[in-house]
Amino acid sequence: MKILVCISHVPDTTSKINFTDNDTNFDTNGVQFVINPYDEFCLTRAMWFKDKQGASVTVVNVGGVETEPTLRKALAIGADNAIRINALATDGFQVAKELATVVKEGKYDVILAGKESADYNGQMVPGMLATLTDYNFVNGCVGVEVEGSAVSITREIDGGNEFLSSGLPIVIGGQKGIVEEKDLRIPNMRGIMMARKKPLQVLEPSGDPVATTIQSFEKPAPKGTVKLVDADNVDELISLLHNEAKVI
Repeated sequence: MKILVCISHVPDTTSKINFTDNDTNFDTNGVQFVINPYDEFCLTRAMWFKDKQGASVTVVNVGGVETEPTLRKALAIGADNAIRINALATDGFQVAKELATVVKEGKYDVILAGKESADYNGQMVPGMLATLTDYNFVNGCVGVEVEGSAVSITREIDGGNEFLSSGLPIVIGGQKGIVEEKDLRIPNMRGIMMARKKPLQVLEPSGDPVATTIQSFEKPAPKGTVKLVDADNVDELISLLHNEAKVI
């Protein structure tokens, strides 16, 4: 079984975010980048298939040379090889089209991708990738098993889980639950050393025009000051909730 895991290179959620050039560009100074958390869950599940079923695992990213440390980390975790498509990822459709070329040429059985990236939260790429490749598709997965060409999937829905069956090939949009946080793998020294010798292929993009461009960014409004109300002053609390917070 050939598995392709789509990897996004995203800012650590603890990083302080700023913008430059009149809020038109993201300021990367001092920002730590990591594997997109949803993608890391998927990568860990792919490693389970590698260990249990002998699957081959390739990771792919659309991005510049600055994303290669993230791909090397995925290789250190245990992926067999990596592909970097040398393009700035600015549009979901553009990313899906670039990934689709890799999928078609590689003839992968299972595509694992986080349901969304932690920076843009678009939830677009896995579905568009499935459409472009004519693969089966399930999003919001919290469980997946593959036996031969049969796929059993657990998907999170409002109020519970939905259990589905499908065939290969398939695109899976995964999230927390496809593995648990305690199962995430930390690269050890042997993995890090081996990752240096594993292939990282760089592909040039197709050159198709980008469908959308970012005009500007806007940070959330700063939180207001906290007002403390004496525990015995219920009337003032009700007044503040009604007249200022306007929640009652």
